[in-house]
Amino acid sequence: MKISRRGFGASVAAALSTPGLAAAAPRRSSRRLIKPPRLRRGDLVGLIAPGGYADDRLIEKAVRNIEALGLRAKVGTYIRAVHGNYAGSVQQRLADLHAMFLDPEVKMIWPIRGGSGCISLLSTLDYGLIRRHPKILLGYSDITALHLAIHNKTGLVTFHGPVASSTLADYPREHMMAVLCDPQPRYTIPMAPENALKAQTMPHFGIRTLTSGTATGPLLGGNLSIVAALCGTPYAADFRNALLFLEEVDEAPYRLDRWMTQLDLSFGFANAAGVMVGICEDCAPQEGRRSLSLDETFDQHLKPLTVPAVTGYSIGHIRHQFTLPVGLRATLDTAARTVTLLEPAVS
Repeated sequence: MKISRRGFGASVAAALSTPGLAAAAPRRSSRRLIKPPRLRRGDLVGLIAPGGYADDRLIEKAVRNIEALGLRAKVGTYIRAVHGNYAGSVQQRLADLHAMFLDPEVKMIWPIRGGSGCISLLSTLDYGLIRRHPKILLGYSDITALHLAIHNKTGLVTFHGPVASSTLADYPREHMMAVLCDPQPRYTIPMAPENALKAQTMPHFGIRTLTSGTATGPLLGGNLSIVAALCGTPYAADFRNALLFLEEVDEAPYRLDRWMTQLDLSFGFANAAGVMVGICEDCAPQEGRRSLSLDETFDQHLKPLTVPAVTGYSIGHIRHQFTLPVGLRATLDTAARTVTLLEPAVS
């Protein structure tokens, strides 16, 4: 289900437009990273719905995915709850998330989908509990809110990658399991060849290098509307000196422009180590409407940069996506079209 994020990107541009305000914002915490224990065959995976609601079809698919990976599934108590378009009330969704962190047998927490609603959990999450019981948390889209808040408040490395109900083709499965199960001092992720093939008929799948070079820094980012919505909160992604990665789905270019402007006013793209934009599905202008193209929208923000900047990387609401450890140091190489993790993401 495609859910518009119109409500999540309420701009704070007017409040941030004072010259020099971005430079005066507090620096990202130097909190020591906490790496969760690696995933092993036979481990128990906690299946939860912290955002959008899940039906039986999605739950069955997610359980099949978990078992096909040689893992076992524990389904959250409230995973079938429904509250509007959310998977139960805030209290029910929090209860499942906290219970999975607290359960000593659960080694990984895997949201079944994104949707919307994770942002409502942030002010009442028990960050002390999470810090005391570090575990793998994997997902993308609306799960971005959990990634950024948990990174800011605990230093735990979490993982931007497939949700439990994703269709796991070879490419996402290979890189997901390598990052989660096999700690290596360095691990290089190439772009998905399947996306390059799609680019022959769907240009937005193509990789464009706007500013070439290499850049190194901690990985921060996720879904563009959520990253923008967290600006001005204690959970914001302070991407100065970081590798910022962004993706979006089913949003008009003018909204992408608004959110990109909000991020630039907040911390400044020029202050990032580098910027990676993923493959933004269904974000082209509606036919017959006056609009910038998707490429023009990103170009006006990224082309002026002197730091490496690319679009079309294998991140986003796509089948062939790779897994990025949030907070981990990595190097972007625009010539090789790779992202290299510079240390193990799990212990």
